[in-house]
Amino acid sequence: MGAAPLNLGRYGARLAETAADLQAAQALRMLTFRPGDADGRKQDTDDFDPLCGHVLVEDLRSGTLVCCFRLLHLPSGAEIGRSYSAQFYGLSALEAYSLPMTEMGRFCIRPGWRDPDILRVAWAAMTAHVDAAGVGMLFGCSSFQGVEARDYDDAFALLRQRHLAPSRWLPRVKAPAVFRFGSLLRRKPDLKRAMAKMPPLLRTYLLMGGWVSDHAVIDRDLGTLHVFTGLEVGAVPPARARLLRALSAGQEQVRG
Repeated sequence: MGAAPLNLGRYGARLAETAADLQAAQALRMLTFRPGDADGRKQDTDDFDPLCGHVLVEDLRSGTLVCCFRLLHLPSGAEIGRSYSAQFYGLSALEAYSLPMTEMGRFCIRPGWRDPDILRVAWAAMTAHVDAAGVGMLFGCSSFQGVEARDYDDAFALLRQRHLAPSRWLPRVKAPAVFRFGSLLRRKPDLKRAMAKMPPLLRTYLLMGGWVSDHAVIDRDLGTLHVFTGLEVGAVPPARARLLRALSAGQEQVRG
C-alpha cells in the first residue's frame, strides 16, 4: 500500500512510520505468537523487521491496534532466498518466477477481536500494495496455533485434497521437523470441521485461489505449525478482485 492511510468504516490501515509504530506491532505480535514467554521480552522482533514495511490496522474509535502484518517486496523470484519463508522451505522452484513478489508475514489479529471486517480491511490494504507495486505473487507462512498436527487432521486432509501447490512451484522440505500431510493423510476430510480449524488468513488465501506446500513446518519457537502459501494475483476470481479493489479505493464501506 502507499503512504496514504486507508479508512473503511470502523477501521483504518496505514504503514508504520515511527519507532513507536513498529514497537506497537512487535508488542501485538508478542501477545499473539508468544503469550507464554517468560523471558521478560515485550516485543517479538527479528532480523527481517528492518527490511520490511509494516501495516497497522487500528480501531478508529479507540485507537487500538487490532491487526498488523509486514511486507517484504522482491523484484522477482530470483530474490526469494532473502525471504523469511526461505529459512524453512526449499524454494528454488520459485526462483524462475519473473514478476515482482511480496512476502506477507507475521500476520496477527489481537486476541478477543473477532470482527471479520478487520480481515477485510487488512486485505484491502494488501490489494492497494499489490496494485501499486505490480505484484504478481503473494506468499508467506500461514500458521496454525500449536504444534500437534493431529489437532488439524481434517484441515490438512482438505489442503492435500484440493489446495496443493502446482508441481512447478512446489516447495521442498528444508526444516528439520515437518508433518508431510501431502503423503501421509489419505482420509476424506470433514469439510465443516476442516474449515472451522483453518486459520482465517489461510481460508481467505484459499478462497482467492491460493495454494500450499505439501508439508507443514513444526515451528517450536513460535509454537505453531505453518504451511507455505502462495497466491498468483492473476488467478484471483474476477468478482473477488473487483471487490478487493473497490475496498482498497474506499468505494465500498465495511460496517460502521
